[in-house]
Order: sequence, then structure tokens, then C-alpha cells
Amino acid sequence: MDKREFQAESKRLLDLMINSIYTHKEIFLRELISNASDAIDKIYYKALVDDSISFNKDDYYIRITPDEENRTLTIEDKGIGMTKEELEDNLGTIARSGSFQFKKDTEIKDGYDIIGQFGVGFYSSFMVAKKVEVVSRAFGQEEGWKWISEGADGYTVEKVDKDEIGTKIILTLKDGNEDEDYDGYLDEYNLKSIIRKYSDFIRYPIKMNVSEYKKKPDSDDYETVKEEKTINSMVPIWRKNKNELTEEDYENFYSEKHFGYDKPIKWSHMSIDGTLRYDAILFIPERTPYDYYSKEYEKGLELYSSGVLIMNKCPDLIPDYFSFVKGVVDSEDLSLNISREMLQHDRQLKLMAKKIEEKIKDELMGLLNNDRETYERFFSSFGKQIKFGVYNDFGINKEKLQDLIVFHSSTEKKLVTLKEYVERMKEDQKYIYYATGESVEKIDRLPQTEIIKDKGYEILYLTDEVDEFALKIMNQYSEKEFRSVSSGDLGFEEEKITDDEAKEGKDVFRAMKDILGDKVKEVRFSKRLKTHPVCLSSEGEVSIEMEKILRTMSNSSDVKADKVLEINANHPIFEKLKNSYSIDKDKFELYTSILYDQARLIEGLDIDDPVEFADRIAKLM
Repeated sequence: MDKREFQAESKRLLDLMINSIYTHKEIFLRELISNASDAIDKIYYKALVDDSISFNKDDYYIRITPDEENRTLTIEDKGIGMTKEELEDNLGTIARSGSFQFKKDTEIKDGYDIIGQFGVGFYSSFMVAKKVEVVSRAFGQEEGWKWISEGADGYTVEKVDKDEIGTKIILTLKDGNEDEDYDGYLDEYNLKSIIRKYSDFIRYPIKMNVSEYKKKPDSDDYETVKEEKTINSMVPIWRKNKNELTEEDYENFYSEKHFGYDKPIKWSHMSIDGTLRYDAILFIPERTPYDYYSKEYEKGLELYSSGVLIMNKCPDLIPDYFSFVKGVVDSEDLSLNISREMLQHDRQLKLMAKKIEEKIKDELMGLLNNDRETYERFFSSFGKQIKFGVYNDFGINKEKLQDLIVFHSSTEKKLVTLKEYVERMKEDQKYIYYATGESVEKIDRLPQTEIIKDKGYEILYLTDEVDEFALKIMNQYSEKEFRSVSSGDLGFEEEKITDDEAKEGKDVFRAMKDILGDKVKEVRFSKRLKTHPVCLSSEGEVSIEMEKILRTMSNSSDVKADKVLEINANHPIFEKLKNSYSIDKDKFELYTSILYDQARLIEGLDIDDPVEFADRIAKLM
């Protein structure tokens, strides 16, 4: 029995397979089970095209046998088996796939896909095993063969007696150390967990002897006995007929997959059968996960290939602005590279992602139009993420997302869409008006909103830090520009400042500007104030609200809005300012400082010195 060397630069490649390709060593079991399933599929396919071959699905299964005493783990199937030549070709040449060749030679159609890449996935067993034995008898053959290898040094093949067709893989596990507990792959509970995690939806039963605590016959005593049980569920919910499934079925699946501790407010069951074939179930959660708006949160859908888990979270299937969506996608048409863990970002994946994105938007629009209360509940949890989607990537997704956004309204006293706002706009209204602040209540009392309300125009109240950034990126909706109530140009004829008032104010405002220095760009009469004495407005691209947010985010004082202090010419305070300017410069300076600080407080800005502000108020009193 001669030892033979591997082909294809095997020592270097096998070392790469063992140490670099797979992140988690437990993947080896998924690979070997998938290969076993392929072997049974091949018998099944032969039976479809050859009437002389009978196939009873109940006779075919995969058996897992841990042996703690001998430190071996056996994976056995009753599939098509391998001849001596196939053992040498498929196992002697790393990265050669017997399943791929079978599929190519027989031109498999009708949706019966072969998922295994035997020559690749098989070698993941060396991550946990110091010795691997493969005992196989091929369909239509009278003799069996045993392939044995202890790693990259090579392998041997010898003839053996084997009563049944099929393949048995015996792994002699490595000795454990403080970094790796290989004994875990002999533990019944751990094996069940790995099987259910990766191979729960393999279409054939995966059997294993498991411990059962049972009452002894003719006795009140209990004992632990070993019984053969099927570990996997075999038929995934997404491959079942939608008409057979209830609301409870979907909610139970959501809970079993640990997608969240809440109940989904909406789900969609997709079955796409065209040039690209896949099934999917998408869930929209009700509540925000505790880490959702943190760096630790990972988006992504569970990705399967013919029922075999490829990735726990595939981020490329959903865009960031829909990262709250949970669910599973299963396709027989995915292109996989050297391991199932490393999915190629190919055309199929992009096509699936595009369809999934469209489906999520359709579901959300359906909620918005048909179940407003539920949609608003959803938006309170995840609306901020959609608005981030409008703002991010220079607004390339704004057209997709703008109709999903809702804001509080000054006139409707509820959340409204941009479309609803525009449909209600008055004939003479030029802009979509908005105001920013910490809460709806605070915004509603802003002095700057008075004149807009008097005109009967609706105002959108923006309370999230991303809101104004999103509107700036959008610039307009339905050909109507967005305009802040603090903007210099409000787009309508405002009350004129008389020449006498302008003359009276000129020297007063210049003196106020000298006192305030670079704290403000200008002091002037206000065209927007009705009953309030003072307010701040801004000029340029950076608004006062944006300044607050950017300063908080960057912890820097470099970002500044160009602030304008506006004084109400019709308010008694202006008379006080004029008189003090003429006869009491100290009081004039006191009034100026207090008015400026008042305007800052109205905007929710900090004042430079609260103690000094309080002292000024006390002095005035």
C-alpha cells in the first residue's frame, strides 16, 4: 500500500484550507453533511432518468456518530459512493469537485441542484482531525475502497469489504489544547447545535443517537437511554406554500431565529422563479434593537444555498437604510468561491439585493397607505435610519426614500408625508416651510414661526438631528424648495420697514453690533416677528440647528452659523433700546447683552456665562 502525494501544490494549498479559508472550525461538519446530501441527491437524480433504479426517500439518511472513547466522529451516508478512481481524483486533487463534474456531465435540470464542492469542503475536516478515513462503495460496484490521510504528506488507498453502497468518513480528532477544545465535536449537545445552525434544512434526515431521560419499564425510576433521533427539520418554512402558513407560523419562526424579542409588524414571503431562483422571508421588526444605532450592530440577512447556511448575516443583500430588516434568503443559483463562507459579490447577488430592496419599499409603502398607525409606530423606531439614507452618499437614494419620510405638521398636529404637504399647499405658497428644534412643543413656540402661521402656511417640525441635513440634500420635493422659517428670504411680501424706522435703527443696531462683536454677523429689524421682541436667524449654508449638531458630533467650536440678531420694531423693547442708546450707554449695553442671550436661549443654544446673565437680569430688575 503505497503512500501517494497530493496534486495541485497540495502542501501549501492544504495549509491555506486549514488555517485561512474558514473562520469557524465548526464549518467542517456543514461541509461534510452537504457532501453526504449531494451523494444521496445523485442517486435520486439517477432514479429520475433510469426507470430500473428505485428511490424510496425514507431509506436514505445521513448518520452522525461520535465516539468519545476512541475520539472519532463518523459521518455516514447511503448515497452514490465513490470508486477507487473517484477517491483519487476527487480527494487526491485539492479543489477538484466531484459534485461539480457530476452536475456538468449529467446536465442536471428541473431545480435539482448539487451543492457540494467535495474536493474543497472535504478538506475542512483537517481543521479538527489529525487523521481522516473515507470508506466508500460506489453505486453499481461490488467492492469498497478506503482512503486514508493524516495531512499534506499524502494519502493511501486500499481495498476493503463494505456491505452497502455509500460513504463513511471517520475523523480522528486532534488533541485539545488551551486554545481549542476539539472534544466539543464529540459532545452530543454541541453537535446538535451545529447541525441545526448550518444544516437544519438539508432535505434528508440527519440521524444521531441522543440521550433521553425516560421512565424504566415496570418501574417508577428513571434512566438515561440513547435513542436514534432525526436532528434536522428538513423542510424550511420559506419553501412551504404560503397558503399553508399562519400568522403564528411566521411569528414563531421569527422568535426561533432570535430575530428579536418583539413581534414583527410586517413580513413578506417571496418565491422568485425566473432566471434567478430564490425564496426569502423578510421581517420588519416593531422595536429598535438595543444596539441598533451603535457601531456594534451588524446588518444582514441569513443566506442559504439550497438549505445550507452560508452566512449568518449577509450585509450585501440589504442597503444600510433598510438595515433593520431581518430574514432569510435561500437560492440554488448562487455562485460560491473556494468556500461557502466567502460569497462572491456577483451578478446573482446584486439582482437578489435589488429585488429585496424593492420589496421592502413596497411593503413599507403599503403600510404607510393602508395602516398608518402601524407605519407611524414603525417610523418612530426606524425613521431616523431612512432619513440617514436620504442624506448619505450625497443623496443618491433620495428619490427612492423621500415618499417614506414623515414629519410633524403645524396645522395637522400629526405626522404627514411630503406628498400630503404639497397637496395642501396654498396657491400663493412658494416654499415648503420647516422649523427645527428639540421637540414639537418647543418648535411650536418659536418666534420665527409666527408670520408663517399668520399666512396660513403649514410648517414641518424637524426634531431629529439628521432632518435638516436630509432636506438640504433633497433641496426640493415635487419642484417645491425647502425653506427654513429662519431664512432671510421667506418667499412672500413682508411688512415694510419705514424710512424713519430704518434711520432710527441704523445707529442703534451699529452700536449693538459693536458690543456683540463677531458673535453676530448683523443686527437688524425683523420682518418675521409679530409679538416677540427678538430672535436669531442665520444666513449661508449652515443653520443654527446644524451648528449645534455638528458641534456636538465633532466636539469642536470651528463650525459656526452666520447669525443675525433680529429686533421687532413694533415691540416696546425697541423704544427702550433707542432711549438707553441716547441717554444711558451702560443700560444700552445691558439690554443688548440680555437680548442676545435671550435669543440664544430661544434657539436652544448655550449662553457664554449663565451667572453673568442672571446678574444682568437682577441688575435690570
